[in-house]
Amino acid sequence: MTFLTIVIRGLVRRPVRTILTMLGIAIGIASVVMLVGVAWGFEKGWSDGFKAHETDIVVGNMSGGVMPKSFNESVEQRIATLPHVADTTSLIAELMGVENLSMIMVSGREWGGFAWNSLKILDGRLPHDDSEYAVVLGHLAAGSLDKKVGDPLQIEATEFTVVGIVDGGAVVENGTIFVALSRLQEATANEGLINFINVQLKPGTSDSEAGELMAQIEKEFPEGKAMPANEVLGSSQGIQAVRAMSWSTSLLAVTIGVLGVMNTMLMSVFERTREIGVLLALGWRRGRIMRMILLESAFLGLLGGVTGVLLGVGGLQLLQFVPGIEGLLDPHISASLIGSSIGIALVVGVFSGIYPAWRSSRLSPDLALQG
Repeated sequence: MTFLTIVIRGLVRRPVRTILTMLGIAIGIASVVMLVGVAWGFEKGWSDGFKAHETDIVVGNMSGGVMPKSFNESVEQRIATLPHVADTTSLIAELMGVENLSMIMVSGREWGGFAWNSLKILDGRLPHDDSEYAVVLGHLAAGSLDKKVGDPLQIEATEFTVVGIVDGGAVVENGTIFVALSRLQEATANEGLINFINVQLKPGTSDSEAGELMAQIEKEFPEGKAMPANEVLGSSQGIQAVRAMSWSTSLLAVTIGVLGVMNTMLMSVFERTREIGVLLALGWRRGRIMRMILLESAFLGLLGGVTGVLLGVGGLQLLQFVPGIEGLLDPHISASLIGSSIGIALVVGVFSGIYPAWRSSRLSPDLALQG
């Protein structure tokens, strides 16, 4: 009988207990994958959205929640005159309740601005101008709202007409309601206010020149911040809070997994007192006994980690189709997240086995054989 065989036999001796312990770890790891995947996915979705309409720099005040604070639209005029700026456009982006949905992204875009150019018409048309009470829906938003071209759509107290269904080139864009900025400002009583300015750089602008421009923008707009488009959500205090909550909740679930594995391994040691005594009497060193228990614990962690990753990935895939979330979330499932999650599970397994392994190595062969 090999060393590995003895380790595996220790795990299958009580299959129900082993499976329940493994599932305890799996639930903790699944929570890590889902919570962190949601947070990263929300950031990635926004980054992809800015990339879709070729935005290089985003200006906003992200010191509040997930969405930036509003500010006066006159700031755009000052930014437009700065060196290395090719074009600018103003936006309002808000998560709002619209008709049957408790939360959907609504984007008011400056009429004639480059942010409209990335919308590919699938059905209907774009608004004729910014005086028309018309909206365009990303195709995911159209499905969630159950709307087609020609249907009415009410935003706050204002009724609009759906004139087009579009592909925005990113999940967040496809889950968005698009409307002319002036019409959304009127509907939400935010006349003269925006919360984003998108900036396109002139061709050939270097990273250092872009950095200088962002510093100049922040001089013009001290209460705001200029950021590369792919870093916008990462600077949000709201997103940072979501990240912290995700890891804190995951840590709690993992801690419960640690206690479960430790309890299982201690029970295993107590039940195998005679076996361990025989192995010691046969000449096994105490260090080898410890390695046996630690390896069993590590296997439990590995199995729980792999199972948890599969559960988490499956949960994320299902979550993006939940009504009210569809179009807001593009779960981020990366090799680093999967590797980190399995690594956490292994650490949980090894850490949980340290005390039971130490206890097993302290057994006296004589007492063990009498047990």
